Amino acid sequence: MSASIGGLGQIRARMKWLEARSVTLADNVANADTPKYTPRDLEKPGTTARPALAVTRAGHIASAGSAAAGSTAAARFETRPSGNAVNLEDEMMKISETQVEHQTLTQLYQHSLLYFKTALGRRG
Repeated sequence: MSASIGGLGQIRARMKWLEARSVTLADNVANADTPKYTPRDLEKPGTTARPALAVTRAGHIASAGSAAAGSTAAARFETRPSGNAVNLEDEMMKISETQVEHQTLTQLYQHSLLYFKTALGRRG
């Protein structure tokens, strides 16, 4: 019932996505020394991949927007001689952003429930 009231279902869905993203980012950090490991990240929910463009001539640029939903390979700016492309600084920034967003959504969820309790006369 609460999933359909006031967007609480959307908040919960976003929190589940943030939880899955934190697991993916933790895997990236854990594999920072694994040879040939490519870091992964999750696509934000609600973003749709652009349709692939047809390449009619060899000089045309192929579409990069045809990524599958779910896990995607991160941009590889640094690659070590072992083939590992995990940049710990970038991963820590992503983890921090994920944590801040999760805390914000948790507070929003708690306040929304408090408003419903107040409206029902069950404050506390």
